[in-house]
Amino acid sequence: MQLTVIQRILGLLMMTFSLTMLPPILVGWLMGDPDLLPFWEGFALIFCIGLILWFPVRKVRADLRLREGFLIVVLFWVVLGLSGAVPFVLFSDFEISFTNAVFESVSGLTTTGATVIIGLDSLPRSLAFYRQELQWLGGMGIIVLAVAILPMLGVGGMQLYRAETPGPMKDSKLTPRITETAKLLWYIYLALTILCALAYKAAGMDWFDAIGHSFSTVAIGGFSSHDSSMAFFNNPMIEAVAIVFMILAGVNFSLHFVAWRSLSFKGYLRDSEFKTYIFLLVTLAIITILFLGTQGAGKDQPELSTIDTLRHGLFQVVSITTTTGFTTTNFSLWPGFLPVLLLFASFIGGCAGSTAGGMKVIRFLLLYRQGLREITRLVHPSARITVKVNRQPLPENVVEAVWGFFSMYVAVFIIFLLVLLAMGHDQVTAFSAVAATLNNLGPGLGEVAGNFASMDNFSKWWLCFAMLMGRLELFTLLVIFTPAFWRR
Repeated sequence: MQLTVIQRILGLLMMTFSLTMLPPILVGWLMGDPDLLPFWEGFALIFCIGLILWFPVRKVRADLRLREGFLIVVLFWVVLGLSGAVPFVLFSDFEISFTNAVFESVSGLTTTGATVIIGLDSLPRSLAFYRQELQWLGGMGIIVLAVAILPMLGVGGMQLYRAETPGPMKDSKLTPRITETAKLLWYIYLALTILCALAYKAAGMDWFDAIGHSFSTVAIGGFSSHDSSMAFFNNPMIEAVAIVFMILAGVNFSLHFVAWRSLSFKGYLRDSEFKTYIFLLVTLAIITILFLGTQGAGKDQPELSTIDTLRHGLFQVVSITTTTGFTTTNFSLWPGFLPVLLLFASFIGGCAGSTAGGMKVIRFLLLYRQGLREITRLVHPSARITVKVNRQPLPENVVEAVWGFFSMYVAVFIIFLLVLLAMGHDQVTAFSAVAATLNNLGPGLGEVAGNFASMDNFSKWWLCFAMLMGRLELFTLLVIFTPAFWRR
């Protein structure tokens, strides 16, 4: 293991991350925040730590191998979560424990959207903007950004990209050079963010909310600068904008690139995962709207008009299924099976190569087709049947990897659930808290329907681990705990 190489890259990445403290300073200055010192202190602290790590090994040059790539990704996300908590802790007028600060930071960077803060409307504007910024940076992965700039510093990035990019198709590249691929992903991401902010502004938000919510919408994060989330605006046009951009952000970004390059939407229509993704959203929306229309919004809830049924039903389906986590109403109080249905939908999540959480649509599509293949084999034992995606047969090792991922996901979920139950949480709270964090969703049911402030400190740290597991798709994190990883 080349520890000096890891130390050098980690120092560079920390110095780069320290620059994220500067935009909130500008926002706070423009909006008249009286205390911006915590961000200056945070910038200086993180930059100096990065400099201390980098300077002694600044001249080290060596090829980055796959093992170092995985370790750097894991170490940086852990260090990043701790670094991102610094401004929260340093605000003297904003009392928050170190545990809560780390939870908020990890939740933002992993685009989970679970919060422990009560009173978001009264936060200093600089700190409120910083929360949204964390999600935007985490949305496409800070490592991917680093891949675009590290080659200028003499460090290759293919190993980092493979460790960071979500989904089973991670070896496919949009361009021959990995640096160009990373830049291209960010151009698409930035373009969607700008369009989303402009649309929010046109729909009725002020510039602060439009920019902040565009960050968390395109990142599929779900943080809001208001306690009541999107319900604060009570504006159908704003909700419509959110629905459109949540759906777009849940699509594989390579499809956006192909559509932009060819000026054609045929790429979407030919993609099996995209068609399955839209089919799931439409099906869940129909079920939810029909159930709400016939059963109402639940006991002690105001009766919904036909328009409100359509609004809330469609919005919550898109928000929860894509693992964004915005809310226009307290869906946990909806009757019958709807809250659990939506929670289970978050396990599927969005498409591979998107900013969504969950297990990804492509994996469920492959599991479904593999299941059909096994049923067909019962009838025709001698038949040779291949699993296809986009009319192309997939190698058996890809199908096996999907089954391995699914079984590991279930096993990890059960372990996290049992630990929370052992800590004394009720079954609904424990189940939904793990689902909300492991799927990078945000809102849960029971005690965590609104926020996670009531959880004990150990459970918050445990759920931080779950958020990182979900963000790095299990294996990137689990691999470093295996003896084979450390064996020469």
